[in-house]
Amino acid sequence: MPELSKMKKPDVKVVLLGDMNVGKTSLLHRYTERKFKDTISTVGGAFFLKQWGPYNISIWDTAGREQFHGLGSMYCRGAAAIILTYDVTNWQSLSELEERFLSLTDTANHDCIYALVGNKVDLTDPKAHQSQDSDVASEDRTDSEDMRTEPQLPTPPTSPASLSGVMLQKQVTPEDAAALYGRILRYKGLDETSSQPAEKMCFETSAKTGYNVDSLFEALFDLVLPSILRQRNENQESPTVDLEECRGSSNKRAKSSCC
Repeated sequence: MPELSKMKKPDVKVVLLGDMNVGKTSLLHRYTERKFKDTISTVGGAFFLKQWGPYNISIWDTAGREQFHGLGSMYCRGAAAIILTYDVTNWQSLSELEERFLSLTDTANHDCIYALVGNKVDLTDPKAHQSQDSDVASEDRTDSEDMRTEPQLPTPPTSPASLSGVMLQKQVTPEDAAALYGRILRYKGLDETSSQPAEKMCFETSAKTGYNVDSLFEALFDLVLPSILRQRNENQESPTVDLEECRGSSNKRAKSSCC
């Protein structure tokens, strides 16, 4: 484990919230590791640090299971952006966002940005089988070339639809997500006319194919940039004291005064 003094300090925090099995962890792995893999349910929460240009963004993956529900409020504390995630083939996963998870965001920053993300769209829409993110497609091609020289185990299917090739019915439409986004703004007391419009903050993604995943995270990172710059300015105006540095300087003064 690296020394705490040498770890990069995050400039801003992004948190993923949503019910279990909606694919939060898979979305994060697709973005950070450029590939899809089956995952087990997150216990508590997991922390990832993403370097975005000169900035460091912490991304928190939270557990969707009921027994870890109370931890969500702690993870949301001080968040600059929250990704509320649901499964497009499961209406209940959307309603859970409003019923269980929205109140957890009360500890986020007052100017927190909210995005609604419908994952697993590859199960309902053939166009999601072709990734929109060129670098993800390039990575997939590289993986295919590597398989010629080094055998790899195939990725296990994630649903019956993957086995049959039959598209599932989408239970949550973009209009449903946009309506919930409007209710989130009203719950937060935010002015809808000055907030980001629903069409910019509601996404449909596929962690399995990479569809829209990069677009989601890059759009959010662009939107939290003002928060990063404001926080850096505040830190410059009120710099923190480095205790290790103070100890070192006091030791030098003690040695120099000694006969």
